[in-house]
Amino acid sequence: MKDTIRNAVYDKYIAPTKPKRPDYIGIEIEMPIVDLSCKPVDETVSLQVASDFSEHFGFKAAGQDADGNITSVKHAPTGDILSFDCSYSNLELSFGKATGLFEVKNRFEDYCRFLNSRFAGYGYTLTGMGMNPHADINHNKPIPNERYRMLYHYLHSYPQHTSEVEMRFHDRPDFGTFTSASQVQLDVDYDQLTDVINVFGLLEPYKSILFANSYLPEFPQFLCSRNMLWEHSMQGYNPHNIGMFAKSVGSVDELIDYIGTQSIYCTMRDGKYVDFTPVTVNEYFSKNTIEGEYFDGERYRKITFSPEDSDIEHLRTFKFEDLTFRGTIEYRSSCCQPLSEAMTVAAFHTGLKYKLYELKELLENDTVIYSHGYSPSELQKLLSKRELPDDLNKSEISAQLIRILDIAAEGLKQRNMGEEVLLRPLYERAERSTNPARVMVSGLAEGVPIRHFIEQYAAI
Repeated sequence: MKDTIRNAVYDKYIAPTKPKRPDYIGIEIEMPIVDLSCKPVDETVSLQVASDFSEHFGFKAAGQDADGNITSVKHAPTGDILSFDCSYSNLELSFGKATGLFEVKNRFEDYCRFLNSRFAGYGYTLTGMGMNPHADINHNKPIPNERYRMLYHYLHSYPQHTSEVEMRFHDRPDFGTFTSASQVQLDVDYDQLTDVINVFGLLEPYKSILFANSYLPEFPQFLCSRNMLWEHSMQGYNPHNIGMFAKSVGSVDELIDYIGTQSIYCTMRDGKYVDFTPVTVNEYFSKNTIEGEYFDGERYRKITFSPEDSDIEHLRTFKFEDLTFRGTIEYRSSCCQPLSEAMTVAAFHTGLKYKLYELKELLENDTVIYSHGYSPSELQKLLSKRELPDDLNKSEISAQLIRILDIAAEGLKQRNMGEEVLLRPLYERAERSTNPARVMVSGLAEGVPIRHFIEQYAAI
């Protein structure tokens, strides 16, 4: 059975990295929908605006909820998708495979201008934040479909498991309905697979400083609370499913071993999602039966079922550098950015991909943050907070961030598309030792109303 599991993991995750492929970029941007009158978002407004968008741009229905409402629409020529992520107050734009960042930027801005022109008629707006500023106002209910209903139920099961893991669960299991990410997928070659995971792992603490944009008042010490919410939830029941790798991955075989220690927590039977206490891949396929729960249309029921080989397809992880079945690494740790700076996340990662070994040399010899006794994972958490550790020098961090951005710029220049200009906002952040969340928190402390930042971060 062990060889069968390894072969399945290899076929799903490793084999797709071996063929030579065009150098595509995949970009997904989630954005909060906000009622500027400080009322909960009305899902009928979200759905009407999505319908107007679909008609205007020629998108076709691609998914619906249990009530027959459209949850996603797709544009066949480009592969672009508009969808709602977890709730009807979180809208996502996913772009089809692209070779250049400007082609995505142009479509993104066209889409957002149209959406916000329609939302404005209701006193609403899309904004560029990693945390819905009305997280405590909105209903924060899941989209009523199989996937999101299951996820909401699973995340709310944490009180049953508090004695099983050495972790403090937070009490916001509804976080998926109000957190918004900016994610990029880049093709990865087999020969560079472990280097990409390791090097970009070392980069995570610096990214925490550059891209922090998810402030939640009930966790005031964090400028980037989004990642903490994932890690201290049922998604982090098994720490191998989330965040960073605790140590460098030495080989592809080690990576396969690691995937075997990640946990499955859901699958499907007879068209219904079943969720259950997380079980590692290695253990899952050695069991005769698993006990779980599913929604029968009215209430949750217990079910006992036997694992099937195809259940490997339901292994869902949230690593910051997540290897996918497409032969890509999905970079998942960055918050949604102000809409005028939305392409910074993709530009940053794309440029550094082209200068992987220059970045590797810089980070493996880094003494700015890596000479104070902290592990990369500890640093990522520390640098997500408002106050940096006293033994880290802010001016040295700023200088190192600029060196990293210079490497990214060189990588983009190598592409010869003029994309390096997209990094300009990041240079400004590095030079001023700030980020969107810090700007907002400082302004709020001085009496600037939250609406000012909602509208500022919505501007294009």
